[in-house]
Amino acid sequence: MFSWEKVQKILDSKSWSLHHFSIIADVPDATLRMYKFKETIPSYSNACKIADALGVSLDDLRGDKNGRINKH
Repeated sequence: MFSWEKVQKILDSKSWSLHHFSIIADVPDATLRMYKFKETIPSYSNACKIADALGVSLDDLRGDKNGRINKH
């Protein structure tokens, strides 16, 4: 499952605001806020946009079935 916590860590490391990231990822700010605050799961298309904008793979954004970061 998708982990917003992993996205947030990358955003923090880049000092990117959610608004700035929405422009780079070409995903509406309101949509990103739903993923972050309501813990909804992005569509495959948006997940790809998010990963591409962050320069990581989709696998890098996976958590457990509840979206939490795997501790392995």
